Amino acid sequence: MGPIEIATSEEKAVKLDRRVLDEFADHVRGEIITVEDPAYGEARLVWNGMIDRKPGLIVKCTGTADVIACVNFAREHGLKLSVRGGGHNVGGLAVNDGGLVIDLSCMRSVRVDPEKRRAWVQGGATLGDVDHETQAFGLSTALGVVTATGVAGLTLHGGVGWLTRKHGLALDNVVSFEVVTAGGRLVRTSDRENTDLYWALRGGGGNFGVVTAFEYRLHPVGPEAWQLMTLYPAAEAKNLLRFFREEIPRTTEDLGVIGVFWNAPHDDAIPAAHRGKPVFIFLGCYTGPPEKGEKVLKPFREAAPVVADLSSPMPFEKVQSSMDGEYPDGRRYYWKSLFLDTLEDGAIDAMIGHSQTRPSPLTSLDIWALGGAMGRVRSTDTAFARRDAPYLLAVESNWENAYEDEANIRWTREVYRDMQRFSKGGVYLNFPGFGEEGEELLRSSYKSNFERLKRTKAAYDPHNLFQGNLNIAP
Repeated sequence: MGPIEIATSEEKAVKLDRRVLDEFADHVRGEIITVEDPAYGEARLVWNGMIDRKPGLIVKCTGTADVIACVNFAREHGLKLSVRGGGHNVGGLAVNDGGLVIDLSCMRSVRVDPEKRRAWVQGGATLGDVDHETQAFGLSTALGVVTATGVAGLTLHGGVGWLTRKHGLALDNVVSFEVVTAGGRLVRTSDRENTDLYWALRGGGGNFGVVTAFEYRLHPVGPEAWQLMTLYPAAEAKNLLRFFREEIPRTTEDLGVIGVFWNAPHDDAIPAAHRGKPVFIFLGCYTGPPEKGEKVLKPFREAAPVVADLSSPMPFEKVQSSMDGEYPDGRRYYWKSLFLDTLEDGAIDAMIGHSQTRPSPLTSLDIWALGGAMGRVRSTDTAFARRDAPYLLAVESNWENAYEDEANIRWTREVYRDMQRFSKGGVYLNFPGFGEEGEELLRSSYKSNFERLKRTKAAYDPHNLFQGNLNIAP
């Protein structure tokens, strides 16, 4: 077999001969996949069907030693580099065109210490992997809401989910990280070790190294919880969002809630006349004492005449997986977001107007209730800066066919631009579109933390080995 062509960090193509690759392979136990291999077609795919990138080399790492070998190889040859955890990032940050992909998807171990309430999670694990292990002990940590999501990408840029108001962001629950740095060293970071890097990893994304393991703080959650899923006529949206802004500050932090503009599913539980039609939904999860769940959810289930009320008690693990079917692999996704600092009537009216022009019935506008534990952390304590925002607006455009790309992307960007008048700035960087605004997007999101992030980047990755669509250059 002859040499392979691979891209450098400067977007130049170089050829690596077989001898170089064989020497690299001597240091790797995992599978090394090139363009010529039968496994390549599947290995390069990620969750978002819009992402059609063709790396030059993919390495499915089996452990930290493989990761170190990959980082050293990329640095020594100046290769373009990306890191794949769960492959669920909507912008496709896990893969690149032409370069090397460090694939952690074989590194999914989760170890739980129920007495210490800690979980040690490898960098390729998904939310479902963590839930499966932690719920055996009636424990959980604050993660997201779709079980196929990788914990690494979710956590490094925030991690909003059902437990955000109760226990903070996913990154707030990380006790320590194990990281392979650009120099090929494995370091541990915590509030006592490498504290500058610990600060940066909690919100700064994948700019500082490859996180091979997370140590999470666990909390008593489940095994039983209450799911809130009440569908209302779309015409009731204004009154429902007015109710939402009044009720959230006084409801318990045991309840996480999203207000959703969507279309009713084609499901037997939905009256036939409403299936596929626009609705407004209160979607949520209550993890307090189960006997109090019905009373806590009652105001959200009776705020207006309902289309259907599917709320019920169920295992927390089932709540976590209940939305998985709405986000299948290979569908086309383009999501933008911004933190809303007000839910005044003008903002409500704007969202209602935008909801009526959605190009795809699969698309939703989601208004997350924030605050609580997330807001009790100072904006400078971690790299994640927008602690003060009471709401997050997620513009989740989802559709099936490539010929619909332009219309859906254009609509998403229009909504994002218009809704900025209700925001002091900043986006949730797990929903950044394709990061097309570059440094402007990062500065608006990190606020005064941005310069500190750049200094930390210069200390740990001065030659910018770890770069991508959301790159903090040194």
